Amino acid sequence: MGVRLLVVDDHRLLAEALASALKLRGHRVLAAAAPAVGAADLVISRAPEVCLLGTAAPAEPGAFDPVVKIKRERPQVAVVVLGPVPSPRGIAAAFAAGASGYVRHDERIEGVERAIMKARAGEAAVAPQLLQGAFGELLNPAAQPDDEGQRLLQMLTPREVEVLVRVAEGEDTRLIAAGMGIAPSTARTHVQRVLMKLGVGSRLEAAALAARTGLLDRAGPLD
Repeated sequence: MGVRLLVVDDHRLLAEALASALKLRGHRVLAAAAPAVGAADLVISRAPEVCLLGTAAPAEPGAFDPVVKIKRERPQVAVVVLGPVPSPRGIAAAFAAGASGYVRHDERIEGVERAIMKARAGEAAVAPQLLQGAFGELLNPAAQPDDEGQRLLQMLTPREVEVLVRVAEGEDTRLIAAGMGIAPSTARTHVQRVLMKLGVGSRLEAAALAARTGLLDRAGPLD
């Protein structure tokens, strides 16, 4: 027996292609829509049995907000997330939001269909290899050399980040002030605050720390 489905993805072509493939397999697709941010309202109004929700960035904040809303308004609807292989936290976040399954975006249609059927039956639909990978990473976490850079970046204001980038590029106080359109005394104050927040004693140390931790890569180039 076919499943009443709603397919939503940020990429309309992908949503429509997936919908067509599922229709050929005997399922009733109520809609194939984009972008995914409107998924919750569409699901609430159409009330499918299963919503296949595509996401390109499962690690982004708020990626699974539509799932939370769907489960709050239509708890009987099973949501299967279709996306890239995330970190263990990404898989956990999907299920914490209320998803019934997580399927790789490059899964064959047979695998997607199996996940849909399991979700409709009230079962958790996650490929064993995804779970194995998640547990493997949790037990043996990969080194994250840029964690410190992210932490340091969050300590700085946007203006201080710009000052740090300019310091790393070798600009002196006068050039920093001219480039940012501020007084040299203000530029000097910003530099001192950056040094203090980073816990270093010189501009050279600040530049070296920023380069070593990947902070400069996260900050991006100056406009």
